[in-house]
Amino acid sequence: MGVTEIIIWSCLLGGLLTLSCGAVGEILSDNNPGAWRALSYVLVLGGSGVVGSGLPLALFPDLSPQTLQTVQSIISPLSGALVLWYLGGWLGVALVDRMLYVTINWGAAAMVTVAALQALIGLGLISTGSLNPLWISAVVCTTGVLFALHASVRAYRLGDDLARWMAVACGFLAVMVVGLYTCALWPTAVPVGGKAVIALCALIHFLMGIRLSMRRNQANSRLKRRASDTIGFDRATGLATGSVLLTKVDDALWRAERAGVSCSVVALHLRNLYSMSESAGHAIDQQILTAVAARVRRAVGFRYLVGLYHPRCFVMVITHANRPQEVDRMVFRLKALVSSRLLLSDPQAGGHHFQSVFGLGVSHWVPGSASAQQVLDDTEQRALAQAQAESAREAASTGSATLTAASPLG
Repeated sequence: MGVTEIIIWSCLLGGLLTLSCGAVGEILSDNNPGAWRALSYVLVLGGSGVVGSGLPLALFPDLSPQTLQTVQSIISPLSGALVLWYLGGWLGVALVDRMLYVTINWGAAAMVTVAALQALIGLGLISTGSLNPLWISAVVCTTGVLFALHASVRAYRLGDDLARWMAVACGFLAVMVVGLYTCALWPTAVPVGGKAVIALCALIHFLMGIRLSMRRNQANSRLKRRASDTIGFDRATGLATGSVLLTKVDDALWRAERAGVSCSVVALHLRNLYSMSESAGHAIDQQILTAVAARVRRAVGFRYLVGLYHPRCFVMVITHANRPQEVDRMVFRLKALVSSRLLLSDPQAGGHHFQSVFGLGVSHWVPGSASAQQVLDDTEQRALAQAQAESAREAASTGSATLTAASPLG
């Protein structure tokens, strides 16, 4: 191997090491499965390419060519199986098409089987006669590239827009695989310029594969965020709200009607949720809401429905309420837990104490007598009325205390 060839394959090795370092850096900064897949992809497939180039023989002259050939005949089918499996996960073959599923999964399994047979051949347990094991590996890996190209084209025809670029990446992979096996089987058949093209195609394939994987991962992350932010669940508390809450309440009423029991609905209206927004910022509201939601859940338990009718109003639906004392005990626990003082963290001020001011409304319903919307509206009005009554009593007691203090002593 000449100096120019060593430089070409060394550049390929350097590019692969750079990509590997980037994947390792992503793992250290954000330990996600995508970074691990990228690292394993570059190491396994890139390692197969470096071994196939013959660069290890130039760097380590004492290395046996037969050993290197055996390693190449084993690692190449394994890397091909890895490419197919990762491509299947990228395309989502189980959800796209049965033919894609069979092509990728059975093709990858066949390549793993061939790698095992090549290992047995390398150990001398199976004889191939005059047939070079590298030919077997070349045929299998080229077939695997055709499988990957077919899967990408079919996925694009089925509507996956990114798959067309993956098909282009598979084209560069085909140039890499065919070129490297040509160099391994006929060392003098490919000129230096051709080897430079092979190395360049290999790097382009890795860059395109990693970029396409990143785009698909970003799209999946956006979908997950949108799924978690769907209207129907509050982000701070995770409680059902909106149409989802109405559906759950309606379902609870229906189950109570089927069981032949009554249903009680409790509403907690938090009057002073936004009382600290001006002094501590709006982020403090989320802390209050999350803490109060946790206390409400503790009081009610996990057996009954808890939802958020709107940011100031928690609702609880207690079915199987044939015994009113159960509801009374639950309301007593709810008052005790929500009335206790909250200690809230503030990066600037260090902390705040928050005392909940709320009103409770309880309504009892015979299932089938009203809709979910009517049940929630009526119970919320009861909570608002109780909160206003408490506010009026507090104002009256404060005014009385002020007049008494201002009166002269007789």
